[in-house]
Amino acid sequence: MDFLRPSETPAEAVQQLRDWLDATAPVPLLIETSGSTGHPKRVVLTRDAVLASVHASATRLAGSPDATGGRWALVLPSSYVAGVQVIVRSLVAGHDPVLGAFADADGPAAFTSLVPTQLHRMMDSPDDVAALAAMDAVLLGGGPVDAGLRARAEAVGIRVVATYGASETAGGCVYDGHPLDGVGVAIDATGRVRLGGPTIFSGYLDDDALTAETLVDGWYVTNDLGTLDHDGRLKILGRADDVVVSGGVNVPLPAVRTALLTHVDVDQAELAGVDSVEWGTEVVAVVVPAAGRTPELDALRNHVAATHPRAWAPRRLVVVDALPLLGNGKVDRTGVRALAAGGAA
Repeated sequence: MDFLRPSETPAEAVQQLRDWLDATAPVPLLIETSGSTGHPKRVVLTRDAVLASVHASATRLAGSPDATGGRWALVLPSSYVAGVQVIVRSLVAGHDPVLGAFADADGPAAFTSLVPTQLHRMMDSPDDVAALAAMDAVLLGGGPVDAGLRARAEAVGIRVVATYGASETAGGCVYDGHPLDGVGVAIDATGRVRLGGPTIFSGYLDDDALTAETLVDGWYVTNDLGTLDHDGRLKILGRADDVVVSGGVNVPLPAVRTALLTHVDVDQAELAGVDSVEWGTEVVAVVVPAAGRTPELDALRNHVAATHPRAWAPRRLVVVDALPLLGNGKVDRTGVRALAAGGAA
């Protein structure tokens, strides 16, 4: 069976996807996941699934079922699902996307999609901040959205929309905790999030076993733990493998990360569990220091313990100049674990 693999060259990807949208009998898209946990997968998506996402996104962002969307700026890799969706959303709305910038000779973009690391860096550029603030919305996905970063962006007029989804859902399908029209969200007996609806993928190429495990009765079974509020708002607690057992205590690494990010000495932080003879699993913090600051383990442990059980506090600290990233800007979780296992501070 033939597939369309979007090009890593943005201009080529735009033409590929333009032709794909116009095709009478389009082949499925083949999207390779980022492999943030070290195991990239090849996701098969139909045009119907991609377009269902495009139309639901336009409806949510504009607040109208008749919305067609607007022009998008592409600053994400064009071969991953988030970049593909930026291109397709723009083309469906009747605009060529802006490539690699926020404005060109044909005028500015109304929307863009970023990962948190990109927004974090752009907040230090007055020109980027002004361009983002002029947009109708900035979608932020691909990882946990730090409340402090979001507040900082919104304070200067940037409309941030936190998205949740995956390549398997044709991109973000839950905006600010609420599913897009037609998207189903459920929590199974193990606490895992399940997603359903017309945006769901068809399966993994050449991996029937993983497809059967992940695509169950039309639902995509994620590796994320979550809860649903009384109004149906989804809250992601973290990945199933983000809860480690250290000294017999369950430690939710995302909660520890959130606490560390509120410390004055910390600019960025990630957590990893490392095998330990004493603790079974040792919680290690990998931290990028705030400008001019020097994080210290005891201070960070005390800071975490001020709001959480002390057993959750990291037992070791690794200070780095920058977190390892994948090609799409997401944090490389495998790289973080390697730093945690081999680094010391």
